Amino acid sequence: MVSLAARPEGVRVRAPGKLNVSFEVGPLQPDGYHAVASAYQAVSLFEDVWAEPARDFSLSVGGSVDVTGVPTDDRNLALRAARLLAHHIGHDGGVRLSIQKHVPVAGGMGGGSADAAATLLACDALWGSDLGMARLQDLAAQLGADVPFALMGGTAIGLGRGDRLSPALATGRFDWVMVVSEVGLSTPAVYHELDRLREGAPGVLHPVDPSVPVGVLQALRSGDPVALAAHLSNDLQAASISLQPALREVLALGEDSGALAGIVSGSGPTLAFLAADVTSALELQVTLSAAGHKALHVHGPVPGARIV
Repeated sequence: MVSLAARPEGVRVRAPGKLNVSFEVGPLQPDGYHAVASAYQAVSLFEDVWAEPARDFSLSVGGSVDVTGVPTDDRNLALRAARLLAHHIGHDGGVRLSIQKHVPVAGGMGGGSADAAATLLACDALWGSDLGMARLQDLAAQLGADVPFALMGGTAIGLGRGDRLSPALATGRFDWVMVVSEVGLSTPAVYHELDRLREGAPGVLHPVDPSVPVGVLQALRSGDPVALAAHLSNDLQAASISLQPALREVLALGEDSGALAGIVSGSGPTLAFLAADVTSALELQVTLSAAGHKALHVHGPVPGARIV
């Protein structure tokens, strides 16, 4: 860890966005949540968080994406992360946070979770608490299901609400082209739509204890994008498309333009297209951009939150 004495001007942390290459959702539970099983992959689209000493807590947000709807009060997960850590260690001061966002907002790629993870790591260093990764992971799980993975990075399996993590072996590099929508989707709204769709198909059974298919794990372990493409799946995809039907046409365009497979990323509406290699990804990016879509080339897996 980097102490405040070593970095008196503050601490900068970078944390990655994520993809869910497999996402299985169990039935709605009495507590209002769903059990899930996710294969996460951290990708090369990052959030940057600066933490500087201050008497109180404050937050400013900018970046290369539209941040118009991003709150800068306690509704923001990063600010809540800072307050949670301060309370946990008994820190009586505050922090001035500055976030530069590059992960699509409300796009299903975990940008807010990456901000929270980066804030935990930055404040831990700034305040000299030196909690260690295991305790930071425990705090991260209190903030949201995707926050612990943003700390871990790489490739991992998430169970429970997605926050019970175990690293997954992945070799090689996977190249993706992300298509960003101008209109975001609310994760709770997508889950609500999933429940509505399932109520309309009562004969379909959904596993109470979801799991990640063996084929996904084997494809990640072998580093084979063709094999992984055959196993991409997301139980939230139908709900996301139901709320934004235009996603269906973009998925078809990407797959017709050379992608091995396309998938809604998390709760959407960002779409992820898996490419065979770097060259194929760049060609697909050009094709989708020429069709009027905001297309980004990323790769994974990449490391989790780290001080830079």
